[in-house]
Amino acid sequence: MNMDVARYVVTHFRVVWQLINQSRRLRRWISKWAINSAISRGPMRPHPLSLMSDYTSWDSLTDRSYTGRHIPPRAQIGLPPVSDVADLFEYLPDGWRESKRSSLLFSYFAQWFTDGFLRTDRMNPRRNTSNHEVDLSPLYGLNRQQTNLLRTGAGGLLASQFIKGEEYPPFLFDCGNLKKKYVGLDMLVPNWLPQDQRSYLFAMGGDRSNVQIGYTMFNVLFLREHNRICLDLAQENPKWDDERLFQTARNVLIVTLLKLVVEEYINHIQGSHFKLTVDPTSFTNEPWYRTNWMTVEFNLLYRWHSLTPPEIQYGGQPKPVKETMFNNALIVNRGLGDLFHEASSQPAGEIGLHNTSPFLVQKAEIPSIKQARGAGLDSYNAYREMCQLPRVTRFDQITKDEDVQCELSKLYRGDVNKVEFYPGLFAEDQGFNSVLPELMGRMVAFDAFSQALTNPLMSARVFNESTFSPAGMETIKTTESISQILHRNVPNANTNYRVSLTRLDQ
Repeated sequence: MNMDVARYVVTHFRVVWQLINQSRRLRRWISKWAINSAISRGPMRPHPLSLMSDYTSWDSLTDRSYTGRHIPPRAQIGLPPVSDVADLFEYLPDGWRESKRSSLLFSYFAQWFTDGFLRTDRMNPRRNTSNHEVDLSPLYGLNRQQTNLLRTGAGGLLASQFIKGEEYPPFLFDCGNLKKKYVGLDMLVPNWLPQDQRSYLFAMGGDRSNVQIGYTMFNVLFLREHNRICLDLAQENPKWDDERLFQTARNVLIVTLLKLVVEEYINHIQGSHFKLTVDPTSFTNEPWYRTNWMTVEFNLLYRWHSLTPPEIQYGGQPKPVKETMFNNALIVNRGLGDLFHEASSQPAGEIGLHNTSPFLVQKAEIPSIKQARGAGLDSYNAYREMCQLPRVTRFDQITKDEDVQCELSKLYRGDVNKVEFYPGLFAEDQGFNSVLPELMGRMVAFDAFSQALTNPLMSARVFNESTFSPAGMETIKTTESISQILHRNVPNANTNYRVSLTRLDQ
């Protein structure tokens, strides 16, 4: 089926799709067809090249410490200055644009989820520090040594503390000094951070776990869920030791996240009336079922800095985003329930050009432009062709925004074929009822599905009660939303918090 026709069909005829969604068998069958169709629109792994070199070698095919790439590099000649391209991203004096569909919680989840596997090495942008799996490394750490630092050693539990009746990770510092047992966590702590903020930093797996309030909120929530699962497993299996309880709870939580990624996160992004569902054992014989390897293109297309508003509502009052960074006291003072509710009740930004805060242009957009050029990425049009989309021949085929058309034409000297991959991605208009522009949506679809569904826990021989236990399987089966996880992990669970990636008015 033509993709434009398919897109029209799934975004219209709401009543028909609501009936289809109620049939588990029909929904699983259509989901399998839709997911396979999305993945087939992009190049399948293994990719012949990585950022190791411009030619294929055994090392380049096996050393995943170098980031992968979809298509060969091209010479970076005659491109406009980085600062001029960066000007395309900064929001204009007439203001920041709200997303028509997404809540601020969507922005928080996207950053937290993707930071677990899209990890550029800060010392060498050609390399990465990723495990190339959705493995909840922001919670558990990148390796066994870091994971062990975060455990209690009893009952499978992650170390935690209780403040005002709510569970949080332990503090990283004691009287201004890093606790010796957490030296191996390698967490980002700026030298300029005041003592009062430093004292509230948590010991967590991800190096960026304390940087942004939404990131920390999700880490805290999933820590609570891990420990809750451990208690369920211990009750069901009283003879299990600490190691088995921990590893089984981790398995359950990773698969629960993968399920939410498809059934809540991706369903939100695509904006169709048909709701995709996960059947973990349906795809193991597909040609795309290969070892995961993150690519530089996938890494860059997820630089959704425009989702972040200049300020957020905190306790009903505006607070600049800068003041929420490395500021965990904001979480402890309010508690998770109120924070998730408030984040679900305000909009994220619209993904696109001229919608990024000035400080993020400097700290995030400029490094992204430089990273794309350093990798020698081919043109925006080359990637449209890779994704089986028609090449554009005029600037008005990229966007209907005449001002952006003029800016692109001026920057790239009237030649649409010179438009770079990174700004071109964000220049496109968003699709009907979709969160993402067309090319970005196409690339997210084939990369996200093929990365998530090839997780070893989702394979036919692993996805069973032996891996998860009956109690764990029940958790996976019955967990359908972030809201459920929140409400079973806050002290005032009877409060009806709104927890949604979608705006209240949608």
